[in-house]
Amino acid sequence: MRVIALMNQKGGVGKTTTTVNLAAALARESRRVCVIDLDPQAHSSAHLGIQEDPERETLYDSLVHSKPLTEVTVQGSGGVWVVPSDINLAAAEVELAGVVGREMLLRDLLEAESSPFDYVLMDCPPSLGVLTINALTAANEVFVPLQPHYLALHGMSKLFSTVELVSRRLNPPLVISGIILCMYETGTRLSAEILNDLEDYLDKGRTGGKKTPWSSADIFRTRIRRNIKVAEAASFGQPIFEYEPGCHGSRDYASLAREVMAQEAARLPRSQAA
Repeated sequence: MRVIALMNQKGGVGKTTTTVNLAAALARESRRVCVIDLDPQAHSSAHLGIQEDPERETLYDSLVHSKPLTEVTVQGSGGVWVVPSDINLAAAEVELAGVVGREMLLRDLLEAESSPFDYVLMDCPPSLGVLTINALTAANEVFVPLQPHYLALHGMSKLFSTVELVSRRLNPPLVISGIILCMYETGTRLSAEILNDLEDYLDKGRTGGKKTPWSSADIFRTRIRRNIKVAEAASFGQPIFEYEPGCHGSRDYASLAREVMAQEAARLPRSQAA
């Protein structure tokens, strides 16, 4: 099972949209996929058709009241299972302040389950608080959705430092395995310049003589292009494949899913990959 945290402390970079549509694309490839919504705004939950219900138990109940994840997981649209969020999750950081080992609660919950999933994608809030640290401690790897814009690139070093700190203190196997360029505008000079800057930044990390969690990070070849249909799909509680399967947003996320699956074959020893 691959447990992947999608994170970027800058909002508006396509993180939730990418979490939902990548999950749906993987489900279309017959993979068993679960999205864990760690954002109190519950946008991933809503995007997957899970409407707000004060009677429904959510991730808050699992983190604060130790409710097993299987008891709060529900079926969403697009063949994706969801551990939903709600506004109560905003209080979790305060309520967990005095809990010993609060950074590892989500990891313990996942390890307590005999998971039926091939992929668990965690939509992190746009902050570096307890909820995001829980995701990083529970994850095997991190995907960074990134808008090709200078302000979005500006915070990358802080994000990488946070992942390195969690890797060193709480979760040694954690790596940044992929960077996803979202809201990409093909043919523009700015997009090309940001891509070059990003490649230079990663190359410096690889050649510095020190192994870092991002030393083997891929910049996915698939670019998620701007597409109004992708934005519209969220308001209907559907992944793009259900809302507008013929648009280039659907093609982009399908291509990204194939790249994500191809990472697994690339990591296998040659004898197993044959």
